Amino acid sequence: MTSTTPVTGCPYAIDGAGTDIHAEADALRALGPAAPALLPGNIRAWSVTDPALIRRLLVHPDISKDASQHWPAYIDGEVPADWPLRIWVDVRNALSAYGTEHRRLRRALSTAFTSRRVRALVPRIEEITQGLLDELEDAGPDETVDLRARFAWRLPLLVVNAVLGVPDDLHDAFRDTIGRLFSTGSTPEEAVAAATDVYGLIGRLIEYKREHPEKDVTTSLVRAQAAGEITTQELADSMMLLIGAGHETTVNLLDHATVLLLTHPDQLALVTSGKTPWDQVVEEALRLEAPLATMIMRFAVNDLTDEASGVTFAKGDALVVNFAAAGRDPGAHGSDADRFDVTRETARDHLAFGHGVHFCLGFELARAEARIALSALFARFPDLSLAVDPGELKPLASFISNGHQSIPVRLGRTVRPEPTTA
Repeated sequence: MTSTTPVTGCPYAIDGAGTDIHAEADALRALGPAAPALLPGNIRAWSVTDPALIRRLLVHPDISKDASQHWPAYIDGEVPADWPLRIWVDVRNALSAYGTEHRRLRRALSTAFTSRRVRALVPRIEEITQGLLDELEDAGPDETVDLRARFAWRLPLLVVNAVLGVPDDLHDAFRDTIGRLFSTGSTPEEAVAAATDVYGLIGRLIEYKREHPEKDVTTSLVRAQAAGEITTQELADSMMLLIGAGHETTVNLLDHATVLLLTHPDQLALVTSGKTPWDQVVEEALRLEAPLATMIMRFAVNDLTDEASGVTFAKGDALVVNFAAAGRDPGAHGSDADRFDVTRETARDHLAFGHGVHFCLGFELARAEARIALSALFARFPDLSLAVDPGELKPLASFISNGHQSIPVRLGRTVRPEPTTA
């Protein structure tokens, strides 16, 4: 068995296929605020499920995301080179950095997601949304279509491509490749192939931007690398972070919010009647179905005892944060924490965007995309319905990415938007 530093107790084996992340979260929560776990590939780690403990750890100076500095098993070569999840700790970007290095790498990305820039993107998001809904109309009202593939998946990709300045001829390649990074049930060979393909595409994008600079984030990062502010590897890995985090999470947010509304018509009626705002739907969906169910990895820089919970982490211990468990914690959200309720007072008290120095830079953009997309979708197709029993929806093969493989729906009647006047 591959092991990190001694993580005490009998480890709970995490299901790499993500068959039932909520049942798994319940089981882990029953073991305490943090439980010894075994990740795919026989890697030992703590799974932290308690939201209060998560918040304390994510602002603690002795919790790092840098495996190259603070994970002895990684430093000493105990983690196999073909570990399927290795790319999550190999990358050199703001997601995996610590201390001053994290601040340096995050600074290079922060200008992409200012409130001003997000507001400027709203007309483009609305345009992309309406264009995708127009394409959906090509299907008849009773025809079954995959809403994840044709709407939830495509909209965030087109938006992040607009932010990054991805040329049209690379759109489909990124669409077909990026999601493979989140498949935690992959074989070592599949994981290596996915990473190789993504890096290849990123390299093509970077070269294109060197030759065709524009007012976009990729050009800004290319210039930062040319000025010596970030390395070549950090440039490529920062692009991977932007594409992966800017796409997969929003796809899953749209996916789950849509399914939740379709399976809770009383909640949908509250929103479409105007009694509850769309942003409340977005927050409740983020709470109940965290787009990233479990986030890997963090490491204890020194021996650390959390006095409130009594849990002790040894220096070098690996930790993963179980956002799926935190969002449904009864202590934080009541005895009905498993229920979808768009009027819930604690809906915004979630950790779906993280916490502390690694709080998601794109949180405002994701919220804007979801609010615009969901309101437009249900306005255009007011009779939208699932084409299968909800129990037939299959989860993604991942314990990290929380979404469905497909969302078969029938569109029903169409209500065209009122033409805008100049």
